[in-house]
Amino acid sequence: MIRGFLCVMAVMVSLAGCICVHETETIRERPAAASTQAPGRQPAQLLHHVVLMKFKEGTSAEQIRKIESAFCALPGRISAIHDLEWGTDVSVENLQQGFTHCFIVIFRNETGRAEYLPHPAHQELTELAGPYIDKILVVDYWAK
Repeated sequence: MIRGFLCVMAVMVSLAGCICVHETETIRERPAAASTQAPGRQPAQLLHHVVLMKFKEGTSAEQIRKIESAFCALPGRISAIHDLEWGTDVSVENLQQGFTHCFIVIFRNETGRAEYLPHPAHQELTELAGPYIDKILVVDYWAK
């Protein structure tokens, strides 16, 4: 039951909050990154790490931009990241519960995610954003 709920939640996040955004940026994999796939071929499934952020009231636009920039710099600092997408909420359903930012970090496999989580660059982002985050929601799923 919980697994089904998480699948539905991941789909809702992807469809409602992250596809329809007014600020969207995708950061493609660097050409030098190692791959076990044939050139030009994508893995059969990719692991999506969805991060939703709700900032504390009073967080300035400048502070938010610093966090956005730090998040977007991660693919250049962590080779395990296959791709990164992000955007801000523009949903008309009014169900976002104050979450304004969606970041999707994409990995080829669980090993990539395992490298990412304790990586110093990810830890620096966590320290930078921590004081300004009211709530954070993380959902991981295998793309179908």
